Amino acid sequence: MTVFRSLMIAVVLATLGVGAAHAGSEAPARYYADQKVVYHNDGGPDGATYFKRLLGNLRNHVKAVGKSHVEIRVVSHGDGVALFQSAASDKEVAARIEALKVMGVRFLVCGHTLRERKIDRDTLYGVTEDDVVPSGAAELARLQGMGFAYIHP
Repeated sequence: MTVFRSLMIAVVLATLGVGAAHAGSEAPARYYADQKVVYHNDGGPDGATYFKRLLGNLRNHVKAVGKSHVEIRVVSHGDGVALFQSAASDKEVAARIEALKVMGVRFLVCGHTLRERKIDRDTLYGVTEDDVVPSGAAELARLQGMGFAYIHP
């Protein structure tokens, strides 16, 4: 009798949409609470493939939660700065960065990396003076202290 009762409760909850997320479908309205998230971009062993995956993750995140319900910052340092170097010559990557900016994603670049690697900011696609932070690692910690959840894809 207990197994039957548990099964019936599970069926009722599933019918009401309570419990597990709806796999393969849009999240129900207000499924996700408002979010503040910082993505850590330090490049990856597969370079361009990593960057395209990162940009896809960002797009999917904004679409899942909703532009007005998520604040995303991407902190790039070390090999992660290559994202903006590649976008300077890769129109597809540049377009994806621009689309994310329109969706409210803010890209930040480590000033320490630029100095140490002697990278001219003007050679980086779409990076303005306001996008450069003193230290990528310190910025990640600062944002987490401000309540941003940390994601390192």
